[in-house]
Amino acid sequence: MKTKAAILEDVGGDWTIADVDLGDPVAGEVQVKLAASGLCHSDAHLQNGSSPVPFMPVLGGHEGAGVITKVGPGVTGLDEGDHVVLAFIPACGTCPSCATGRQNLCDEGAGLLSGQAIADKGYRVSRDGQPVLQMCLLGTFAPYVTVHQASVVKIEKDIPLDKAALLGCGVSTGWGSATEIGDTRPGDVVVVMGVGGVGINAVQGAAFAGARYVIAIDPVEFKQKKAMEFGATHTYSTVDEAIAELPDLTWGHMADVVIITVGVISGEHVQQALGLTAKGGQVVTGMGDFQDGQVDLNLFELTLLQKRVQGAIFGGVGPRTQIPKLLHLYRTGHLKLDELVTTTYRLEDINQGYRDMADGKNLRGVVVYTDQDY
Repeated sequence: MKTKAAILEDVGGDWTIADVDLGDPVAGEVQVKLAASGLCHSDAHLQNGSSPVPFMPVLGGHEGAGVITKVGPGVTGLDEGDHVVLAFIPACGTCPSCATGRQNLCDEGAGLLSGQAIADKGYRVSRDGQPVLQMCLLGTFAPYVTVHQASVVKIEKDIPLDKAALLGCGVSTGWGSATEIGDTRPGDVVVVMGVGGVGINAVQGAAFAGARYVIAIDPVEFKQKKAMEFGATHTYSTVDEAIAELPDLTWGHMADVVIITVGVISGEHVQQALGLTAKGGQVVTGMGDFQDGQVDLNLFELTLLQKRVQGAIFGGVGPRTQIPKLLHLYRTGHLKLDELVTTTYRLEDINQGYRDMADGKNLRGVVVYTDQDY
């Protein structure tokens, strides 16, 4: 079938709206009519080249939710009409990582940026007979997608799909970075460096876990204000401001958990975070540029104060566990999703959405698909 899509032709370019051909599901795949797609910073990493892909063009987008319209042979547990969230990290259920309860580290994740479909290593999207790479094997910057069942999580039909889409990456990653990887306990002190689409959910995850102080650091006043609405107890514009006051605030203890969620993580942020961390505490860090192998790290401090630096993908929890759990918290009023969405856009306005993100105007921007798009 033909569908429109927002594709990236070259590193450094803008998103272009183009018609593409979308293949039908093969064995193990489904086709989904999307209701919405989140505008996540990871797609901006494609634009600036910090996330490598083997070729372009790339169909962006990796946060989506919608309704299944076609089911390929051999699919189990999914039917036409089911409401689903697409998770950026697939979970096959049978590889060693999945079999030992670490579905967020599924072996299929190795092909996320390859664009090669899990089912047959082919491509479901093409233009003029040439393949178009799907971001994270999804490509949610199009109203229809064909994806593998490993990337699909069935949800209840009463959940608003335009909010559920956010669970595919940012919400799950931020929340889990505080509650699972960070293992925030009641009474802990948690610092979140960067209040974007991931950081704001680390803030509300830490608050939900019972942290005594949740300290948000961001230079944008709008985001500081929003952090307070999502559970932060203190906000600062810079790390220097925070480190000047944290000793008095915590009676010299410092932070049990420091979560780095700035838009572009670099090596210098690790040592900054370590300086905020208590003895025996932990730094949780997200993804940086794949070419950046330099990290500032004081080994004397790391060793003698027994601090830890830990990476995190999808918040440390498999999507089939985390997404239903978080939607339950949303249903019971413990997880804010409606309040996350600052602005909604049409697909044709996607470049404005990313400009608004870069300018610090949004917590989350969301593309919402309507009858005009199908």
